[in-house]
Amino acid sequence: MDWFKRIKDGITTKTDQKKEIADGLWIKCPKCKSIFTNDEFVENLSVCKNCDYHHRIGSKEYFKILFDNNKFKELDANLNSADPLKFEDTKKYSDRLKVMQKKTGLKDAIRTGFGKMNKENIVIASMDFTFIGGSMGSVVGEKIARAVDFANKKKCPIIIISKSGGARMMEAAISLMQLAKTSAKLAQLDENGIPYISLLTDPTFGGATASFSMLGDLNIAEPNALVGFAGPRVVKETIGKDLPEGFQTSEFLKEHGFIDLIVHRKNLKEKLSQLLRMMK
Repeated sequence: MDWFKRIKDGITTKTDQKKEIADGLWIKCPKCKSIFTNDEFVENLSVCKNCDYHHRIGSKEYFKILFDNNKFKELDANLNSADPLKFEDTKKYSDRLKVMQKKTGLKDAIRTGFGKMNKENIVIASMDFTFIGGSMGSVVGEKIARAVDFANKKKCPIIIISKSGGARMMEAAISLMQLAKTSAKLAQLDENGIPYISLLTDPTFGGATASFSMLGDLNIAEPNALVGFAGPRVVKETIGKDLPEGFQTSEFLKEHGFIDLIVHRKNLKEKLSQLLRMMK
């Protein structure tokens, strides 16, 4: 009866109040649900200490991991996409680009840089999934092409880090042309005997997989990265069958001969340097 009197009189005990935590202080792993402080997470290169899940990171983080002392010269930093088709869906493509540039601080879905990795000259191109899903439009194709030309000129290896949902539909056929352009440029690199390593990260799909991402002298991947042309759901719906366990993960692809090596993020710099020394 005392409980009913408390409700009637408006008396409550706040037993379900949650202690508020400031945004950005904690990171929750989407795979094992372990919780870490943001500092711990960054220190461990955005890899879960409990289950080894590799969280998505962008060009800023990869450049910091690979370039000596994070020193590099950014190439073609101000290259911007145009909107020749005047494309519009839920909003104008030109407006979407401005929003994404402001939100991410990036000009487009890839950054390229020249510097040293373990004291050796290297060109690195890294995609950013946060910019329209890492979609490949004219700027992505052009920056890769120019980065390859730069590597050719400097006679130094190039690493391309892929993280893409595929071709950018807002640029239609212009986007698809980048598959041929990047492939042709990499063929020139091969003719000159300059090494190219492709690093596949989660996710790498569509036009990227159909062109530069799978054309490396060595194709390596991070653990559990999803790599393919169409996503697992689309493939399953198309063939009408259940897919094998781990389908399209880097482990599945390595087992079936589609990639050469799987490398943990903490070992990337040393392993890439070792591989490039062997390829000289």
